[in-house]
Amino acid sequence: MRVLKTIIGICTNGCENSENTPSQTEKVAWGYEAENGPDVWGRLSPEYVLCAEGTRQSPIALANPTSAKLPALVFNYRPTALNIHNNGHTIEVTPTAENRIEIDGTGYELLQFHFHAPAEHTMDGKSFDMEMHLVHKSKDGTLAVIGVLIERGDDHAAFNPIWAHLPAAPGEMKHIENVTLNADDLLPGVRRAYRYDGSLTTPPCSEGVKWFVLTTPIELSQAQITAFKAIVHKNNRPVQALNGREILVDIGENK
Repeated sequence: MRVLKTIIGICTNGCENSENTPSQTEKVAWGYEAENGPDVWGRLSPEYVLCAEGTRQSPIALANPTSAKLPALVFNYRPTALNIHNNGHTIEVTPTAENRIEIDGTGYELLQFHFHAPAEHTMDGKSFDMEMHLVHKSKDGTLAVIGVLIERGDDHAAFNPIWAHLPAAPGEMKHIENVTLNADDLLPGVRRAYRYDGSLTTPPCSEGVKWFVLTTPIELSQAQITAFKAIVHKNNRPVQALNGREILVDIGENK
C-alpha cells in the first residue's frame, strides 16, 4: 500500500508507504525485482528493518476470522477532481476535496488510493487479480486502510475517469479538472470487512496500521486489468506471518 511522499506516516512508491520525507524515501531504491524486492527490503536500509523483523506485518492471508459485533465503517466520500500519479511503483490517485471515513467516532481523512497487481491479501486461500488500497489518516496520525479485492469480470464504469488518464511514465502526474469521481462508487455495495492490526506493505513497513479489507470483491474487466498491468508490472508483497494476531470480521452487512 502507498501514500503521498509529502505526508508523514504513509507510502509513496506503490503502497501505503512511508513515514519519510521525499529525500529519505529516495535514498534507497526499492522495488519488486529480485535485487530490490520484498525478500531483501529489510537489508536495503536501516530504515526498512521492520520489513524483515516486524511481527505485525501486512499483507496477510485472511482466513478463520472471529465474528464480532463491530463499529460500522461510515464512508463520507464526495465527488472530487483528481490528481493521478505514476510514482514508479503504482498508480496513485489523490482527491482534491476532503473525503473521510469514521470508525467508532474517530474520523480519518482519505489521503490517496492506489493499486496492486496481483492482489496482496488472500481470502480463504484465494488470490485475486488486483487490490485497491484507500489510505486514511486521523488527526493523531493513525493510519486506517480500506482494502478492496478485485477480480476479473464485468467492466466497471466508475473507474473510467482514472483508467482514461493512466500516466504511463514513472514520475508522470496528471491533474484531471474537468472530470470528477466519487470514491464511494468504486466500492462494493456491502461494506463488511476483515479487520486486523498490520503495517504498510512497502518500505519502511511501519506498523500500527488499522486494516479493513472488504469481504466482497469488486470486478474489473480483463481489458481494464490489462491496461493497468501494461504500466505497472507485479507490484505486490507476499503474505506475511500472522504471529498470533486476531482477525475479526463484521457480523452481518455493513453498508
